[in-house]
Amino acid sequence: MLRHTGSQQPIMSPELKTPLTKLLGCRYPIIQTAMGWVADANLVASTCNAGGFGFLAGAVMTAPEVAAGIQQIKAKTHQPFGVNFHMYTPEAMKIVDICIAEHIKAVSYSRSPDKAIISKLKAAGIICIPTVGALKHAVKAVDMGADGVVVQGSEGGGHTGSVASTILLPQVVAELDVPVVAAGGFKDGRGLVAALAYGAAGIAMGTRFLMTRESPVPEVTKAHYIRVGTEQIIVSKKLDGIPQRMINNGFLQQLHNASALGSLLTAIKHGLAFAKLTNASLLSMLRSAWKMKRSNGLSLRQTLMAANAPMMIQEAMVKGHPDNGICPSGQIAGAIDDLPSAAMLIESIVAEANMALAKLSQIQK
Repeated sequence: MLRHTGSQQPIMSPELKTPLTKLLGCRYPIIQTAMGWVADANLVASTCNAGGFGFLAGAVMTAPEVAAGIQQIKAKTHQPFGVNFHMYTPEAMKIVDICIAEHIKAVSYSRSPDKAIISKLKAAGIICIPTVGALKHAVKAVDMGADGVVVQGSEGGGHTGSVASTILLPQVVAELDVPVVAAGGFKDGRGLVAALAYGAAGIAMGTRFLMTRESPVPEVTKAHYIRVGTEQIIVSKKLDGIPQRMINNGFLQQLHNASALGSLLTAIKHGLAFAKLTNASLLSMLRSAWKMKRSNGLSLRQTLMAANAPMMIQEAMVKGHPDNGICPSGQIAGAIDDLPSAAMLIESIVAEANMALAKLSQIQK
């Protein structure tokens, strides 16, 4: 058995039990993250039935859609699962109330945490496990009540920080007493064991679950991910003013070449489209934007640009036009060449992790 030299519990047993499996009630220390337009009810249920823990992508859903998604998951699995949402959106409190009424096991969130909302969730017995990309954000999250944190290194897809997992992860583990989950650059059992060796309680994967059979992403877009090389997966601020990792394609190059005014006009157009999609009024959208600006210290232009992300991502992830939209991706996509089922993926991770642990045990002898 591998052991962490600090004050934390043993990081793994032959049954793959860690503080994360105890916290979330799942069989294996593997989280499927809440990718917008990707983490639907079917993917979440498939992940949970296979022993992992899945999060529904509520951040791009209306409250009624979240409620419907929860019912769809419950119809497919009796295992615990979670819901992701953005605390600064107009329907955040409605989603919180739905999660409480439905006795959801856990919620995840990232930007603009709200202490009052976190307190309400915890009072209802719901586990709060946000995603962070920096040490200071991890510490703040726990100070605000988080029961655990997912720490995403710069290798991760979508919004990401600037520090690699191998450096960020041990820093966070050393500072916190709650379960820390490693994200960014993980796809297999060897990665799981490596994360555990750093002191993590498990791994969280987005891109790897995106590239599975149950993922609702159109096959043409999945094929695009299969073909991409690691060097093609870059970080850009052109989508919403915040560093995001995505596949470099012609559409992204157009964004890079656009003028500041052109980018702003595009952001306003997409903001109105997203408000319509989520049944939000213009006033509520502006209030949310202001709340996000104050919480994150962004400029007004960056805040307005945040509306770019969901609509441009939808073009690739829902409509099946990977060359005419944005494809968020972890660097790990460049090392993936298959599309297994969620069950096959988790089974292979567990088998490989046990093999790696057995080899390490022999070395120790």
